[in-house]
Order: sequence, then C-alpha cells, then structure tokens
Amino acid sequence: MLLIEQALNGLQYGMMLFLMAAGLTLVFGVMGLINLAHGALYMVGAFACAAVAGATGSFWLGLAASLAAAAAAGAVVELLVIRRLYARDHLDQVLATFALILVFSEGTRWLFGSFPLYLTLPPLLSGAVTLPGGLQYPLFRLALIGLGAAIAFGLYLLITRTRLGTRIRAGEADREMVAALGVDIARLYTAVFALGAALAGLAGALVGTIQSVQVGMGEPVLILAFVVIVIGGIGSVKGALVGALLVGMTDTLGKAFLPGVLARLIDPSAANTIGSAIASVLIYVLMAGVLIVRPQGLYGERGMA
Repeated sequence: MLLIEQALNGLQYGMMLFLMAAGLTLVFGVMGLINLAHGALYMVGAFACAAVAGATGSFWLGLAASLAAAAAAGAVVELLVIRRLYARDHLDQVLATFALILVFSEGTRWLFGSFPLYLTLPPLLSGAVTLPGGLQYPLFRLALIGLGAAIAFGLYLLITRTRLGTRIRAGEADREMVAALGVDIARLYTAVFALGAALAGLAGALVGTIQSVQVGMGEPVLILAFVVIVIGGIGSVKGALVGALLVGMTDTLGKAFLPGVLARLIDPSAANTIGSAIASVLIYVLMAGVLIVRPQGLYGERGMA
C-alpha cells in the first residue's frame, strides 16, 4: 500500500512538473529563448488564484484567474521585453529574464506582502476516495493526475492536429521560411509565450492548494523544469511529459524509501537527512545518465541547440 501511495504521489508531482515544463520547452524549442522568468509566471498564477478565490469565495474563479493573469503577464512580457532578445545571445537572455524575476518578486511583495497565502479546496474535490485494495487517497491529488493527463493529450492534439500546431512545428524547424510564407512570426511567438505562461500559472495555482502561495515559490520549480526538458529533449512536449514523470517518480520514491533503507545501516535521525539529500541528487544523476546515452535528450533531435 505504501508503494502504491508513493507511486501515485510521484505521478501527481510529475504531472505538476509537466505543466511547468511544457510551456518552457515550447518557448525554448520554438523561440530559442532561455526564459528564467518562467518561474515568476508560475508565481503570478498562484497569487492570482489565491487573491480571486479569497475575494469571491470561488476556487474555480480563482483557477480561471490564474490562467488569465499568467497568460496576460506572459503576453505583456513578450511584447515589451522578450521580443527584443530573440537576436541576442543566450547570456543577454539569461540576464534580462533574471531581472524579470526580481521585478515580479518585488512587485508581488508590494501588492500582497511577504506573508504566505493559502487556498482552500472546494467541497467537490475535498476528502479521499477508496482505491482497490482499500487504500484511501486524496481526491484532489487524483484530480491533478487526471487534469495533467488531459492537458498532455490536449497539447498533443494542438501540436499535431491544428493549424496553430503546424505553425509552431514549422517555426521550430525553420522560422525564416515560415515568415517568408506569410506567417506572422511575431504574433505566433506571442501566442506561444502566452500559452506557456498560462500552463505555468495553472501549475502554480494547483500547487498552491497543496503548499502555500508565497513570493519566490517559482524558482525551485524552475530548476526542476529545466532538468525535465533536458531529460526529455528541448522542444518536445512528449519528452517533457516523460521527463516530468521520471523526475517526479525518482524524487518521490527516493525520499519515501531511501531513509528507511539507510536506517538499517546508520543512525535513523541521520538516515532521514542523508536519504532525502541523496534522493534529491538522484534527479541530477538521472539527467547525467540520459545525457551520456542521448545528448539530445530522450525525444530531442540530434544537433538541436
């Protein structure tokens, strides 16, 4: 039962990482942009959800606000700042988007203060369900797994079956040719950036119901999102999903079981600390192993920058 419960926790964690990494890999793959401010958009979505839900008493309105606020913030950032960075080298992109992290963090602190906010689950998603075998598992976490899977399928359909998806794939392969064929590349880039920001904002709002909503909450998740897209392959939504699930499972199962294994060899109090630290390191060991075997990532194209 413990193994099944922790596997479900890892699956839920992986789905949340996927929502964060999917937008990042789209932006990186299509636009060639290193966007360190992606975590700030995750934070914007969380705060928008908490603020609207607190003011209206409706979690669902807060969830809609997280999508709208993050997408709008992403579109504004792309129009005012990011658009000037496409022709610049990656160092300029890193410095500019790092500055955006500071702007968003201080702006959020000015608006909401430094104290964390908390989200309350709606009655529809509260409580637990009994799974086969008698395991009691939180309904909301199961809903997160289902929502993540649905969004992954929706992104697959968007990328492979729609005109916008065709343009996104074409823009990733040869943006100059796409522009020559009459596609408005500037508008396409804004749409892709806003889509990625909306996914990040949604992830922030959902995670905010499990943890707290606070300034700076996006930076730790951003690091893991970069690990995910490196494992999965830059520009690949399928790779982002597989990479996120691998990272989520590795982190969750490692933290659940490594302390118990080490406790048989060393002092239990030290085993808990060391086991959690090793579990965190295993994520990067996994990334290194994938890069040794496939430098382009699991689903990336060989030679992609």
